[in-house]
Amino acid sequence: MLAQKNVVAPVQYIMRKLTLDEMVMAEKRNISKVVLAYSGGLDTSVILKWLQVEYDCEVVTFTADLGQGEELEPARRKAERAGIKPDQIYIEDLREEFVRDFVFPMFRANAVYEGLYLLGTSIARPLIAKRLVEIARETGADAVAHGATGKGNDQVRFELNAYALNPDIHVIAPWREWDLNSREKLIAFAQAHQIEIPKDKRGEAPFSVDANLLHTSSEGKVLEDPAAPAPDYVYQRTVDPVDAPNEPEIIRIGFERGDAASINGKKMSPAEMLTALNDYGGRHGIGRLDLVENRFVGMKSRGIYETPGGTVLLAAHRGIEQITLDRGAAHLKDELMPRYAELIYNGFWYAPEREMLQAAIDKSQEYVSGEVDLKLYKGSADVVARRSDNTIYSEAHVTFEEDAVYDQKDAEGFIKLNALRLKLLARRNKNAK
Repeated sequence: MLAQKNVVAPVQYIMRKLTLDEMVMAEKRNISKVVLAYSGGLDTSVILKWLQVEYDCEVVTFTADLGQGEELEPARRKAERAGIKPDQIYIEDLREEFVRDFVFPMFRANAVYEGLYLLGTSIARPLIAKRLVEIARETGADAVAHGATGKGNDQVRFELNAYALNPDIHVIAPWREWDLNSREKLIAFAQAHQIEIPKDKRGEAPFSVDANLLHTSSEGKVLEDPAAPAPDYVYQRTVDPVDAPNEPEIIRIGFERGDAASINGKKMSPAEMLTALNDYGGRHGIGRLDLVENRFVGMKSRGIYETPGGTVLLAAHRGIEQITLDRGAAHLKDELMPRYAELIYNGFWYAPEREMLQAAIDKSQEYVSGEVDLKLYKGSADVVARRSDNTIYSEAHVTFEEDAVYDQKDAEGFIKLNALRLKLLARRNKNAK
C-alpha cells in the first residue's frame, strides 16, 4: 500500500501542475490587447516589454496627468520607441476631473485616515482605474495592467475599482507573476531588451515617490526605519517650517456648498484652487506628515507625506462648517468620517456603502457656503474668522450681556431631566455597597 501511494501521489501532483500551467497558457492566449497604466519610468517600461514578450499581445499605454509636476511627453516618446502605435498612446490631463469629482467630495467629508493621513495616493487610484477600464472598452482590449507590487495597497485599489466598473475585465499584475523581484533583475531585463535606463536608476534609489496635485508620498529605502528621522532632502513641496517666512499671511477662502471656490475674492476652478493652495501652504511649511500607517494588506509602513494645499483646505472647510452645520449633522459626520476614509484607503470608492455615505455627506453641505480667514505661519494654518449668509451662530443667544431671547431658568429643567438617570444609578450603586 505504501509503495502504491508513493507512485500515485506524484502522478496526481504532475497532472494538477500541468493543468494549472495549461490554464495560465490558455489565459495568455486569450489576451490580445492590454491597457497599461504607464509612467515611462523603469518599472512600467519593463512591464510594457514584458507584456509584449510573455503575453505576445498588443499594448495600449495610458498616462494620466494628475498634477504630479512631471513632463509627460517623454512617456509618449518612450512608448513610441517600444513600438506602441501613436493612436494607442493615451496621455490625458485629468487634473480638473481629479479635484472636482474625487478630491472635493472627499474633503466635504473631512476625510482623514487614522487621524492624520489626507489620502492623497488613495483618492487618485479610482480615477486611474476608471480611465483604464474606459480605454479598454474604447480600444477593444481584453485586460488592464498596473505596476503596483504585491506588498502594497495600490494593487488592491486598482483592481477593486476596476472590477467594480467592469466585472469581466482581466487584470494583469506583473509583480505577482514574474521573477524580476530586484532592481538588478529589472535593469538586466531592460538592458537585454534595449530599454532606456535613467542614470539615477542604475544605483540604489534613496526612496520612491508618488505625486499628484493633492500630495507627494515618499517611502522605502532610507525611510524604512521609523526610528530614523527623515532626511531633509525627502521634502519636495514644502519649505522647512523653521525657514518659512517670519511674518504670517492671511488668506480668505470662499466656499459654495462645501467646495472651495475662491481665494481672496478671486474665483477659481477646482484644480486652480488646489494649485494655489499648494503654493500658499508650501511656502509656509504647511502639510508635512511622518506617518507609520496600517496597510490594508496587513503590514505597517512608514511614509512621508506633503499635503500643503489639502491641509489648508481641511482647516478652512472645518471652519465654515462650524457656523453653518447643525450640531447633530456635524457630530454625525464626524462619526461617519473614519468609515468613509477607510473605504477610500482600502479601494472601495465605487462600492455602494461609499456612495451611500457620500449622499449623506453631500446633503449636509447644502448650506455650507461663506468665507473663512486663515493665518498661515510656520507650518500651521489657523482659522481666525468665518462668515456666512447661512450662519446658525446667534450672537444674541450666546452673549454674556443681558438679552431678551434666552431665559436662563430653562436650563434648570434641562439639567434635571438629563441628570435623572445618573441620580438613579448613583443611588443604586450607593445602596449596593
